Amino acid sequence: MTQAVLGTLYGDHLRELCARADRVLADHGFDGLIVGSGGLRYQYLDDNSYPFKPNPRYAAWIPDATPDCFVTYRPGSRPWLVFHQPDDYWYLPPSVPTGYWVAAFDLQVVRSPGELGRLLGAGGRWAVLAEPSAATAGLGDHDPAGLAMEFDYARAAKTPYEIECMAQASVLGARAHRAAEAAFRAGASEYEIHLAYCQAAGAREEELPYNNIIAFNTHAAVLHYQHLDRQRPNATRSFLIDAGARYAGYCSDITRTHAAGPGEFHALIAALDTVQQSLADRVRPGTDYREIHLAAHREIAGILVRHGIVAGTPEAAFETGLTSVFFPHGIGHLLGLQVHDVCGLAAGPQGGTRPRPAGHPYLRLTRDLEAGFVVTIEPGIYFIDSLLAAAAADGRGRAIDWKRVEALKPCGGIRIEDNVVAGAGAPRNLTREAFSATA
Repeated sequence: MTQAVLGTLYGDHLRELCARADRVLADHGFDGLIVGSGGLRYQYLDDNSYPFKPNPRYAAWIPDATPDCFVTYRPGSRPWLVFHQPDDYWYLPPSVPTGYWVAAFDLQVVRSPGELGRLLGAGGRWAVLAEPSAATAGLGDHDPAGLAMEFDYARAAKTPYEIECMAQASVLGARAHRAAEAAFRAGASEYEIHLAYCQAAGAREEELPYNNIIAFNTHAAVLHYQHLDRQRPNATRSFLIDAGARYAGYCSDITRTHAAGPGEFHALIAALDTVQQSLADRVRPGTDYREIHLAAHREIAGILVRHGIVAGTPEAAFETGLTSVFFPHGIGHLLGLQVHDVCGLAAGPQGGTRPRPAGHPYLRLTRDLEAGFVVTIEPGIYFIDSLLAAAAADGRGRAIDWKRVEALKPCGGIRIEDNVVAGAGAPRNLTREAFSATA
């Protein structure tokens, strides 16, 4: 996509943000909005900071976020970007921004974030969407609950600009996933695969949306496996990679599972991939996302029965909760500026919580889907010792073929995850598009 096209989409996106701000500020009696990028946080008993993670509310306005900057907006006026460029020789100061989005702002370059108050002057009631800091002290109300909730709730429906940024993040992620699989096939360790992924994504580790999950064998049964073994095991049976990328602040979140060779585990991956695609096809406006989650359990029950892992009927495996032994997490979540985007459980823009289905405590999204929602669809089948032991203890284990489980358990587990847009017509699968584009 050309920068000119992206600039046009960004212009429409900014107009939507301003219109949203006009409505919400008027509803809550505020005259203007201040959105801060956030500052550096320092490690305990140290003068080194953690990697900078911008306020996602700010990143919705500014594609290239740096510390201690502010967007200010008064209805009827152009938004300002108060850009902090310190006079510093210990660290390289950020360059004054350029690009497709900058002309939409009145740019105010400051040497200290404390200059914000001088620029704004006196008068007016400001809503401040940022962590409290010396720069914003006394300027307005920080994170007023009703106003902040309305802004966050609205972020679930992405603008065309945001969707295209996520499509670009998906291309970066798919390219890096292909490099990771090639490294796996070539004999690399978990750690070496991680390095290959970062290089192909063109990203430093702290620039990724989350820590890569790169898991061989039984490590794939740990849902958020966090280590990277430096040595490859003698026998490598499986490889699960859950890793994403960013573009202009927006995330992709992709998981693939690979078998070392043909056999039953490879067939199980193929079966789950078919189910995953049928679930992705349900991502349509008006659909209750909870129903997609429950459909995933019913479909996984069918796989477990057909592959001889559990006995009986798929209906019995679902109704007794046996599927949760093998699929213990939710089917997915909202995706955007954050990997787990906000307000997934919200009942409405005024707050409240829409409940999860009974017996499914880990689902992160319970809303009805709307046009522009981008969600993950990530069914899994895992062989987790603690959950299998619990099933053996409470009687559900009577339906499990323990010999089949023992044969598959060294492979750890399977997860397949795509990023899917709800919109007019068929869902848009950003992940499958990206893999096709990088073939």
